[in-house]
Amino acid sequence: MIKNIIACALAALSITVGLAHAGEAEIKKAVAEIFGPNARVEAVRKAEALGLYEVQIGTDVIYADENGEHFVIGNILETKTRKNFTELRKAKLAQIKFSDLPLELAVKTVRGNGKRTFATFEDPNCGYCKKLAKEMVGMTDITMYTFLYPILSPDSSDKSKAIWCAGDRAKAWNKWMVGSEAPVAGTCDGAAGQGRCAGPETRCAWYPTIFLANANAFRDMCPSIAWSRN
Repeated sequence: MIKNIIACALAALSITVGLAHAGEAEIKKAVAEIFGPNARVEAVRKAEALGLYEVQIGTDVIYADENGEHFVIGNILETKTRKNFTELRKAKLAQIKFSDLPLELAVKTVRGNGKRTFATFEDPNCGYCKKLAKEMVGMTDITMYTFLYPILSPDSSDKSKAIWCAGDRAKAWNKWMVGSEAPVAGTCDGAAGQGRCAGPETRCAWYPTIFLANANAFRDMCPSIAWSRN
């Protein structure tokens, strides 16, 4: 994750890059040199404050000066209004159109009347994902679409395929995530892992990533969960 890369790579908020010329190409090159080739710059645009330029890396944002000689890592806040330009921008970048999600590639769980709808991207070996599953045990009237995203461990793909090939996918997923009951290996023409966050319409910055069809319908249902998408 770019947040972890930044935290490990930098101890200060400002670093000198030493670019010969300003420009988007030079900024992209400097980002690659500092954070590695996986930190792909998707856009460079004028920021809302301080005369800086916003550098978008996935759904994260850092800043560069107009000469491309410095990067600034951190949030920009307006003191009078307490407005956090960085967090607002990141929230906007993370927004998606829920109907664009390939829901046919997800494990569907319905409880009660199913009126509260959301989607998650999870790895079966993700500890935080298991914590989320346990916190949601008592949550009713939901429709949850779980996209299997096997990336964390060598057997993540095997577990994902077994869950996808199960006769009752939702039951197999819940048994593993809540009760640690390993899914039985199966064979099928499954699409496990094909619903991963690959495009701008399904950005995932961490796991589990949660996309809500209607955020306001959830905040009073499970306040201990930090809902990550609006």
